[in-house]
Amino acid sequence: MTGPLSPSGMPLPGSAVRSKPALGSERAALREAAEGFEAIMVRKMLASARAASFAEETPLTGGGMQQFQTMRDEHFADIAAQSGAFGFARSIEAQLAQYLPATDAVQGDS
Repeated sequence: MTGPLSPSGMPLPGSAVRSKPALGSERAALREAAEGFEAIMVRKMLASARAASFAEETPLTGGGMQQFQTMRDEHFADIAAQSGAFGFARSIEAQLAQYLPATDAVQGDS
């Protein structure tokens, strides 16, 4: 995923999160899994932070607002994971890449 899309489905100008170098298939799968795991971790952190809210229930904080916040948090978590903002995916990938075959790991390091 490259970033936010316009209504026509094309990426918005300047919205590419980062370009990814060509990787071996196993290394690419590892990176995708690591980014997915980072996104899950960020979502959980945001959900925990929201659960600590002491705001009382009002018409503006009902189910619609909670659903919007959940969708916003999921989108933020995906962007943060793809951009490497927290670095969890990079660390996970580096740790697990040592178990890949040498030729695939070397391609991913360039």
